[in-house]
Amino acid sequence: MSGSPSSRHYIRPIVSLGADTRHLERMRSAPVSHLCGRPDLIFTHVEVMTRPTAAGRRSRWLVRTLGAAGLDNAEMAVGSGDVARISSMFDALVSPRLPFAGLAMNRPAIMGIVNVTPDSFSDGGSFDTSQRAIDHALQLADEGADILDIGGESTRPGSDAVQLDEELRRVIPVIEGLRARTDKKISVDTRKAEVMKRAAAAGADILNDVSALTHDPKALETAAATGLPVMLMHAQGDPKTMNDNPQYDDVVLDVFDFLEERVAACEAAGIPRTKICVDPGIGFGKHLHHNVAVLAAMSLFHGLGVPVLLGASRKKLIGQLCNVDDPRERVPGSIAAVLSSVAQGVQLVRVHDVAATHQALAVWRAALAGSEGAAR
Repeated sequence: MSGSPSSRHYIRPIVSLGADTRHLERMRSAPVSHLCGRPDLIFTHVEVMTRPTAAGRRSRWLVRTLGAAGLDNAEMAVGSGDVARISSMFDALVSPRLPFAGLAMNRPAIMGIVNVTPDSFSDGGSFDTSQRAIDHALQLADEGADILDIGGESTRPGSDAVQLDEELRRVIPVIEGLRARTDKKISVDTRKAEVMKRAAAAGADILNDVSALTHDPKALETAAATGLPVMLMHAQGDPKTMNDNPQYDDVVLDVFDFLEERVAACEAAGIPRTKICVDPGIGFGKHLHHNVAVLAAMSLFHGLGVPVLLGASRKKLIGQLCNVDDPRERVPGSIAAVLSSVAQGVQLVRVHDVAATHQALAVWRAALAGSEGAAR
């Protein structure tokens, strides 16, 4: 990590929803800051955070914003040594997000999960032939998925790695079959450079790597060469052992720093920021207390200046919180995680249950806006 950990500051916007500022009388309204340039996501304060002290406590306090002008008395709020960094982070918070892979980022996009695997934690074996996977993906498209995420290697905790030839056998026919039948965006969920290359040739639109292009030494170069947008996820350790004993100084800030470094690495390799999305990696090298801390701080990650993805669908933390062993019975908890995160401005959600998520988001948007048109 760059800089001195004890002196680094971070800002998390405290987001409010429902008051679309396009309909307010500006001269009579208090100044507000707009998260990611959206008129329906506003904040008037940020939580300033620093790394844990020697006593193990993280320092946190609230600072008022000055609309689009930044923080009220920024130098006093964070110290003169970190003003430039925090100002840059604030600019990233309020800057409008450009489309990602051709999808507008002014409302949540749904990414439907298609696991072409025998051992995924929730639906392993259900769609482990090309035709079953294609049929399932087309069903998710009909249910409202904007992206179809095709994966041929389970990365659940404790899973074994899949050989290259086997992963290619699983995913390439599915991508080719879907490309001929749908104009929905197709992503490939893989850690392998060769799979990325072959998937791009088969018609994939997005590369989704749970290792943030670190697992395969050729992944970063290959991803840049394809010209495709990339999704960078945080994970501590390898899937086989990542949840045995994960350790963090501060999970939220450690995840932020990792993703910040990976965004910089991608830019240095020739991948523009407009083609980058980040995922804090719920469940990947994180215990329950880590996961809920990250969920509570999702708005922080907008400070990276790129779209943010949530992937919490049917995961173990829901079972732990609600005493639900069967992943297929965790749909209500999955929807709760989605709504909590989109309330913090998250632009993409990766889910198994597309129809239920689509319905929940439609009602939620209409209720906040007070308009039936917002549901569409």
